[in-house]
Amino acid sequence: MNAWIELGTAQIPNGGGELKFSRREDEFSIRLSGIRGELMNSRVYNSEKELSILGCAHLRSAKEAHVLVGGLGMGYTLSEALNLLSSTSQVTVAELIPEVVSWNKGPLGACANYPLNDPRTNVHIGDVKTLLTGNKPIFDAILLDVDNGPEGLTKTDNNWIYSAQGLSQIYTSLRPRGMLAIWSAGPDKAFTLRLKKAGYNVSTEVVRARKGKGSRHTIFLAKKP
Repeated sequence: MNAWIELGTAQIPNGGGELKFSRREDEFSIRLSGIRGELMNSRVYNSEKELSILGCAHLRSAKEAHVLVGGLGMGYTLSEALNLLSSTSQVTVAELIPEVVSWNKGPLGACANYPLNDPRTNVHIGDVKTLLTGNKPIFDAILLDVDNGPEGLTKTDNNWIYSAQGLSQIYTSLRPRGMLAIWSAGPDKAFTLRLKKAGYNVSTEVVRARKGKGSRHTIFLAKKP
């Protein structure tokens, strides 16, 4: 098997570490320097797709839905959301690291069928938090895959999203019957309780990293009444 070839690096703001982007034949990998193992791999994406499938299930017949995807990653969550939504809907994707957007515009984009080229896609380069601190309900679904789960791994500022304050602000950003869906490496009872205290109707789904096999990940589903 051929060796990995490094294609690029990127610094995570505020001392979050360094991302390393590599390719081996038709396989891509994004790793966090200093952490053993991968953050993302182009062959392991089922749970990222399930985040959209579960989070946007209520929007299949909606004509003008607005979905926010927090974390572009390798584009699989964004791509699946676009597959599910109507031609008159729109998806805003927030990505903190500009290089990740550039990687998805290059050869990596083919893995998820270049979702950034879809005219329904709007790209926000910056912290997703800035899109969640308004006082108007503008999103029908918010899909967040910005870290390893309720405790930030790659960026401590992500902890705001999982805090009582953050969940309350996200609640305000959702339209009635809107859905907040959050990807996590595993379950977290304390986080489930915080979601309920913030006013959401909460359920969880266990999904596999690969379809029918691989690691088990958790999708938190928090619906605004």
